[in-house]
Amino acid sequence: MGAICNAFWLMEFGRFVFGIGGESLAVAQNTYAVSWFKGKELNLVFGLQLSMARIGSTVNMNIMGWLYWKVQDLFSSTGHTTLGIALLIGGTTCIFSLVCALILAYLDKRAEKILCKEQGKTGEVIKITDVKDFSLSLWLIFLICVCYYVAVFPFIGLGKVFFIEKFKFSSQAASAINSIVYVISAPMSPIFGILVDKVGRNIMWVICAVVGTLTSHLMLAFTFWNPWIAMCLLGVAYSLLACALWPMVAFVVPEHQLGTAYGFMQSIQNLGLAIIAIAAGMILDSRGYFFLEIFFSSCLCLALIAVVALYFVNLFRGGDLNWSARKREKLQKLAMAEKEI
Repeated sequence: MGAICNAFWLMEFGRFVFGIGGESLAVAQNTYAVSWFKGKELNLVFGLQLSMARIGSTVNMNIMGWLYWKVQDLFSSTGHTTLGIALLIGGTTCIFSLVCALILAYLDKRAEKILCKEQGKTGEVIKITDVKDFSLSLWLIFLICVCYYVAVFPFIGLGKVFFIEKFKFSSQAASAINSIVYVISAPMSPIFGILVDKVGRNIMWVICAVVGTLTSHLMLAFTFWNPWIAMCLLGVAYSLLACALWPMVAFVVPEHQLGTAYGFMQSIQNLGLAIIAIAAGMILDSRGYFFLEIFFSSCLCLALIAVVALYFVNLFRGGDLNWSARKREKLQKLAMAEKEI
C-alpha cells in the first residue's frame, strides 16, 4: 500500500513490521524443529529449512523483476503504482505461509493430546535472565554465527557490482553468479543434513565450512580465476555450515531454554549484519572491493578462531558436540532406558 499511495514512510513501516514477523518466524521455526525432531534427524531438518528458504530467495530474485514488467505491460502504468501492485502480488505468499502455520499449530496441539506431551510444563520458568546461564560453548556458537554470516550476506548484497567492476561481467551474468550461492544451497542443504546426521562430528563440519568460505573470499580478493569456482565453493560451504552449526544449540542448552537461545542467536546475528552492512558500505566507498574482501576474510578468521576454541572447550567438557552419530545414538538410547527404569 505504501508504494501504491507513494508514501515512503508507510513502506518503511511495512518493512519494519515484516522484519519483526520474519525474525520471530525464524525463531519459532527453529524451536519447533528441535521440539519435533531429536538427535540424528535434527541436522537434516535444519538443512531442509535452509533449502526451502533459499528456494524462496532464488525465486524472489529471479521473478520479482519479471513480475514488475508484466504488471507494467498489463496495466500500462509505470512508477510507484506498478511497484505497489507487484509487491501486493508477491505478498500473497504470506497468506500461504499463514495457512501452513495454522495447520502446524493444529498438528502440534493434536500431537500434544495423543502423545501426552507436556510442552512448556517442565516446571521450569522461561526468563530472559536465562542468558546469564548460557555456557561458554553456546557463546562461542553465537560468535561463529555472527562472524560467518557477516561475510556472506553483505557480500551477496554488494556482489553484483563487484563482478561487473572486477571481472567485467554483464549485469545479467553478474546477477546469475551472485545468486548461485542460494541456487546451490537449495539442493545441497538436505544432502549435507543427511551427511551430518549419518556421520556426526558437527564441529569438524563447521571448521570445513568456515575454511571453505575463507578460501572462496581469498580467491576473489587475490586472483582473477573464474569467479564461478569461488562462488560455487561459497555456496557449498554456506549450505554445510547451516546444517552443522544451528543444531548444536539444542545440544548445549536445556529444552526449556531453546526458544530463548535461538531468539538470542537470531538477534545477535541481525545486530551483526546491521552493523557490518554499514561498515562494508563505508569500506567499499573509501577503499574499494579489495579491502572489503580483506575485511570479510578477517571476519572469517575470527570465526575460525572461535570454532577452534569451541573444539577445545568441548573436548575438555566431554566432547559431546563432536561425537560421532553412532556414539550419540547409543548414549541417547541408554539415557532413555534409564528414564524408563
